[in-house]
Amino acid sequence: MSTASDLVGVAVNGLFARKVRTMLLLLGPVIGVAAIVAAVGLTDSAKGDLKRKVDQLGTNLIEASAASSFGGQDAKLPKDAVERAKTVKTVESVASVLEMQNIVVTPYAEAAEKFETVPVPVLAADSVLPSVLEVPLVSGRWLNEFDEGARSRAAVIGVGLAREFNVLPGEVRSVLLNGLEYSVVGILDRVELEPAFDNAVFVTFNRAADDFLTDAALDGDAVLANKLYVRSAQNRESDTAQALKVAVNLGGPNEVQTELKSEALELAAQSDRQLQLIVVSMGLLAIIVGGIGIANVMSISVIQRSTEIGIRRALGHTRGIIAAQFILEAIAVGFFGGLLGVAVGVAAIGVGVAVAGWVFTLQPMLVPMGVVLAMVISVVAGLYPATRAARLEPLETLRLG
Repeated sequence: MSTASDLVGVAVNGLFARKVRTMLLLLGPVIGVAAIVAAVGLTDSAKGDLKRKVDQLGTNLIEASAASSFGGQDAKLPKDAVERAKTVKTVESVASVLEMQNIVVTPYAEAAEKFETVPVPVLAADSVLPSVLEVPLVSGRWLNEFDEGARSRAAVIGVGLAREFNVLPGEVRSVLLNGLEYSVVGILDRVELEPAFDNAVFVTFNRAADDFLTDAALDGDAVLANKLYVRSAQNRESDTAQALKVAVNLGGPNEVQTELKSEALELAAQSDRQLQLIVVSMGLLAIIVGGIGIANVMSISVIQRSTEIGIRRALGHTRGIIAAQFILEAIAVGFFGGLLGVAVGVAAIGVGVAVAGWVFTLQPMLVPMGVVLAMVISVVAGLYPATRAARLEPLETLRLG
């Protein structure tokens, strides 16, 4: 065999002459590389979507709440908690809410049995909550000062609850809270940083005091909130969170705990990275198992092609040439298996992104790295069969063939 091109031609013919065997050889690299590319790409796409959400929502939303460990199971904030929070120089805006318990929410009386087993959050909220959350309304309006002063039975519902109750934007509807009819005046859009609000009902503080609250939630005529939502100055979130604990508490007996709402999204990203590591590890395991399969199939191929090897050895082909042929076949399997694996992985990312509504993200280095990894595994797996083929003597091939 005089030229390298002749050697490449023999290796290519060896692969295409046995198409089923070649397809079996390709499966390992394809599955392994596809799993790795899909795992990395999908988690990167999820992180890209997370970054987009954080950029839109901001990282400066802080939740301050009364800690139950100090204030009892139903702890409340001081009645002037909003004013105290505004004394912190880095606080830009504040909204207060009161989460209420054991209120049955139904779209109409006949549906009580269906919905009473499904708890729906009911909150008393002030007029500035949507602006602090920076969330618009799908339709209608938010609770205003007139609703508060007139003690009207007006309610705003989350977009998820609107879908559950089949409330259309702009439709005149009502909901029952413990059998009391409240007019739905608006639908709040999705709240990324507080998902529970998507299925919640919001009413005014005064109406909540009249219909649902006991003396434990009141301080004279004032309704005591149990949570504040605070917008902090950018890049001062940690300092603001610490200052809020002191400002709202002011040496009182109840502890105030704070939480940066964007941290929940970051924790979700960390769990995505852990899932990524697991799936990448599974992909590496798949490609290693595929490499073992390549070694097995190529070892069988050596026996099946022993006559061919013996004839070529008798014609003067050296052991190095025989070994190089099998190594070239392994390289080709790794190269084409890697390319197919990358293509399958990219397709999987595309499907996942389309279903989840994420931003398509693919690291450019994944493509060459996937192909190189498949080639390395294939070459390592092909070393033993190549060495075995190179050691065959012409007379021995007569016994094997």
